Order: sequence, then structure tokens, then C-alpha cells
Amino acid sequence: MDLATILGVLLGVVFIFASILMGGSPALFISPASVMVTIGGAFSAVLVNFPLKQVLGIVGVAKNAIFAKEESPHETIALLVKFAERARREGILALEKQMEEVKDTFLRNGIQLAVDGTEPELLKDIMETELSYLEERHARGRSIFESLGAYAPAWGMIGTLIGLILMLASLDNPDALGPGMALALITTFYGAVVANLIALPLAGKLKDKSKDEVLIRELMIQGILSIQSGDNPRIVEQKLNSFIAPKERKLREG
Repeated sequence: MDLATILGVLLGVVFIFASILMGGSPALFISPASVMVTIGGAFSAVLVNFPLKQVLGIVGVAKNAIFAKEESPHETIALLVKFAERARREGILALEKQMEEVKDTFLRNGIQLAVDGTEPELLKDIMETELSYLEERHARGRSIFESLGAYAPAWGMIGTLIGLILMLASLDNPDALGPGMALALITTFYGAVVANLIALPLAGKLKDKSKDEVLIRELMIQGILSIQSGDNPRIVEQKLNSFIAPKERKLREG
């Protein structure tokens, strides 16, 4: 679970409510009509922009951003070095007996290709192709939140225009001016909150997680190719350590 995401959203909500309470009543900021215009309109635009199947998967994408377990490059390096030691000692075919230890599908498929005697260039091409499609899938999921972050403020402005029109049409009725102005301002508020507290930050989080996952996949490819070529396990470890920051590398070596 990514506590930073949950903590960030909760702190944002707390700060907003605290500022509201310091200046007035929270009831002033509750408007079903504004929710319909801003949030409903933004999701409608997302439905127009993306296929239905992709939009329905938005919950799963958000779940991955918050609850997906973060992969450790150190654990991956340790596992690949362990495989390199066994392959050097018993031959690469011996790795087939340890396939059950590999939970990651990408890594398991790569090791199986190596065990099956696939040419290094072909193995690298297959795994890099799979990696490129992984990046593309991540980008599609992230683009939904980026679009939601762009549409929400725009629909907030549409709600503002609706509120202003209602207000101007009721200039002869002072009692209607207040609700019209409230609708005009609250929709902009809702749009800004949805975009800047939820949609765009989640898109940024997904982008960072995607970079981390791609880095580990690239590390796996290099490790498998090194094992296949019969490199010394220490050389394998040094190659893979080059994928992580020097500070983290020192922590591992210490």
C-alpha cells in the first residue's frame, strides 16, 4: 500500500475543510447540481474520449497506483545472482528446476527462453517487445487520469457559465441571485479539487511507478542475458547494480 498517496489525499481534504470551517459553514460548499455538472460532465467527456472497456478499468488502475506492492530491485538482483551461481555451477538447464521460485511472469518467461536455448538477440528482442507493450498499457491507463484532470476544471467553468446565466436571468428576483452565484463558483471549486488533488496527482504517481517497473524489467533482461552468456556471478551483480543509484548500491553492498 502506498501510504504517501493516501496521506496526501487525506491531508488535502483536511486542509480544505479546515479553511472552510475557519471562514464559514461546510454546508455552503455542498451542491448536488455542481457535482452533476463538474464530476458527471468530466466523466462524460472521458467516456467520449476513451473506449468503454478502458474507462471501466479506471478503478483497477487507481488500485494499482495505491495498493500495488512496490518491486525491489535489490531482491531481483539477489535472485538473478543466485540463478547465475547455479547456472555456472550446474549449467543453465538446472534453472528449470527453480522456475517455481519465480513469481514474476516476465522474469519467468525470460528464464524459460534462456533455458530453451533461444538465441540471445532473439531473446532480447522478444523481451524488449513485451516491455514496450507494457509501457504502452501503462500510458493508456495514465492518460485517463490526465484527461480527467484536464476536463474537470473545464466542466467547472461550464458550471460557472450555467450559474452566471441563471443569475443574470433572475436579476429581477433577488432571492435567486444567491443560488445562481453559488452554483457558478462551487463548480469551479469542485473542478479544481478533482483535478489537482485526485486526477493529476494519481497520473503522476502512475508515471513514477511505471518508470520503476520498466527499470526492473530492463534489469531482468540484462540479468538473463548475462546468465545465458555464462558470466561470473560477481560480474552479473556488478552489471545489475549499475541500474540502481550509487547511494542505494552502497547500502546493498554494506
